[in-house]
Amino acid sequence: MNRRTLLAVAAAAQALGDPLPTPNAQGPTPQRSRLMTLGFDGAEPRLVYETADRIEAPNWSADGKWLVYNGSGLLFRIPAAGGAPEPVDLAGFTGVNNDHVLSPDGRTVYFSAKGHIYAVPLTGGTPRRISNEHPADAKLVYWLHGVSPDGKTLTFCGDRSGNKDIWTIPAAGGEDRRLTDWRSADDGPDYSPDGKWIYFNSERSGSNQVWRLPASGGEAEQLTKDDRCNWFPHPSPDGKWVVYLSYPPGTQGHPANQRVILRRMTPDGKDVKDLHRLFGGQGTINVPSWSPDSRRFAFVEYTEA
Repeated sequence: MNRRTLLAVAAAAQALGDPLPTPNAQGPTPQRSRLMTLGFDGAEPRLVYETADRIEAPNWSADGKWLVYNGSGLLFRIPAAGGAPEPVDLAGFTGVNNDHVLSPDGRTVYFSAKGHIYAVPLTGGTPRRISNEHPADAKLVYWLHGVSPDGKTLTFCGDRSGNKDIWTIPAAGGEDRRLTDWRSADDGPDYSPDGKWIYFNSERSGSNQVWRLPASGGEAEQLTKDDRCNWFPHPSPDGKWVVYLSYPPGTQGHPANQRVILRRMTPDGKDVKDLHRLFGGQGTINVPSWSPDSRRFAFVEYTEA
């Protein structure tokens, strides 16, 4: 299937993907998407690709050569240094949303679509469903966010009976395991590089803050304690930093089209620093976005009308 056919199929089926949250205090309509990388050496953000289409959620390949993102219900990859994007051939499958991760060996893309988790080779192929079917009265919706450093386990936000919690599932398929069971929403889980912790965001303290819990399950520890609403924590491969997305106080959910801040902190929640202010939110850093050498971080920002 060529690129033109893939894009036509995707445009017709885009509605099959998970809907974006409705923003509170809706900002201006974005006009263009800008795929960027940000260095930790004080350098300015670097533009990789700009398009009039909405694109989201970059991953960085294990060899450092590629970025993978979603758009129009498909997955694309593009050279990390810039160039022309190319679609990952999904054999006609569409509806991919902004929850996808790459396996540590760089061979497989795991992604969420239509409420389930799928796997496909980065070189393309027919997606294979990983997640389980559930009875209609106990349906578990899967929003994938992280993969363990050994590549054996996926972690996701699961919504069962209206309660969002942190879960895991074997990457090869198998039984789901629930790690949190709280009255308020837990979301955005991602593994630390040593595999000992899962970082996530939770409303359990009143507003969304960054937390972590042992990857095997147990008591969670709150890391951020400010008046902002903090989402999608991603530990660096070298274990020195965590980058997360910070919304203004009072924000509900993780809406699109907002003025937000990319922030960094140490893994224990100290030394918080603003890295970059942007127009974004949903789609900016939903998934792990670090370069393998921990020197740069990929994200998507949007230009305003």
